[in-house]
Amino acid sequence: MTVIHFGRALLPDGWSSDVRVAIDADGRIAGVERGAKAEADDERAAIGIPGVPNVHSHTFQRGMAGLAETRGPITDTFWTWRETMYRFAGAITPEDAEAIAAMAFVEMLERGFTTVGEFHYLHHDRDGHEYSDIAEMAVRMASAAASTGIGMVLLPVFYAHSDFGGAPPEDHQKRFICDLDAFARLVEGARRATSPLPGGRTGIAPHSLRAVTPDELDALLPLAGDGPVHIHVAEQTREVEDCVAWCGTRPVAWLIDNQPLDQRWCAIHATHMTTPETSGLARSGATAGLCPVTEASLGDGFFPAVAWREAGGHLGIGTDSNVLIGLADELRQLECNQRLVTRSRNVLAETGRSTGRSLFDAALAGGSAALGLGEAGLAEGSITGVVSLEVEPSLLDSLEADMLLDIWIFAGRARVDTVWRNGVRQVERGRHRHRATVERAFQTTMMRILSA
Repeated sequence: MTVIHFGRALLPDGWSSDVRVAIDADGRIAGVERGAKAEADDERAAIGIPGVPNVHSHTFQRGMAGLAETRGPITDTFWTWRETMYRFAGAITPEDAEAIAAMAFVEMLERGFTTVGEFHYLHHDRDGHEYSDIAEMAVRMASAAASTGIGMVLLPVFYAHSDFGGAPPEDHQKRFICDLDAFARLVEGARRATSPLPGGRTGIAPHSLRAVTPDELDALLPLAGDGPVHIHVAEQTREVEDCVAWCGTRPVAWLIDNQPLDQRWCAIHATHMTTPETSGLARSGATAGLCPVTEASLGDGFFPAVAWREAGGHLGIGTDSNVLIGLADELRQLECNQRLVTRSRNVLAETGRSTGRSLFDAALAGGSAALGLGEAGLAEGSITGVVSLEVEPSLLDSLEADMLLDIWIFAGRARVDTVWRNGVRQVERGRHRHRATVERAFQTTMMRILSA
């Protein structure tokens, strides 16, 4: 049993002073005491907050971060970036995938994410053939999670087509492609890989309406069991236009009209929605999985966050392409995007409320729901992890507690200091306990890939 005493901690009903949090050997919070004195064997920290789930990650793309920033002969877009991604994906071995994932997971833990929803679509060998274990790459993701201590919800991706209407896949998509029978075997292998992980879960991820036909989508849903269902939708205006050309309906509207959307579903990006689509998706109970740093990097557009909030929608936060990993970075980008759109400030908070606290609470609740994690926050039974913040000493005792989140997210005057996950102190003084080893393996991997 690990027990941590916090001077102040953010509990589900708000901030409390002198809080003792007990974590059992499986990483589950066994008890929370308020107004308690520290005992001799307690670990101690000033500010305690819950770890937040990362709802959407493609870890292999961490390896290509910064490698697609040279202007081409035509206007660069998501679609030209995708060609670079395909080339990088085509070079990766299972060993490479594990090394890159471990680096990404270390960085997530160091920056406040304690569970990852891995939207995993790099399945097959470089020639497109199955590995002897079809779940080889999924096993590598689980191994990287186990070695770094991050919680994992693995979301194997079903990808069968290159465009709407069941268009045949392209050659550079051959590592992603499965038929329904192969995918069922893949999901079963992924479940075997994640079941030994503390709190490990497996859901499914129909890649997008471009890559999955309606009949295939119907056939996939039973494979999820009680796990989450995540899907890319309406990320790009071209995607919306192509969907209308295919079926006469926009992609979010098609999902609302044709699928049993509920709390298990997470609509990744959902950037381009009409007002009726926004309210309809919000009413369904599905979470919007937002990745503001990647969405800005790829030029996707602005999510209608104000209308979404007003409709009562839930949102989770992800890192997607992992071009920059950090919870505070994602939350700041989300709010600042809305400031640019509305030409105003403190957009995503209710009157009189802290914007940082509002964003943090939304990401914690929505992310936990989207990954099916159960109890969110520093509460008995929670498995989401515990984080301490280090704050400038001059500010620690002079600010209201919510302002500590504001200065972390918007001013960089606080940082993640310690992270407890799986009952272990995974991060201390801002550095993961295995960073040196993981970083060496990552650098060796990248040198080999880039020199090939």
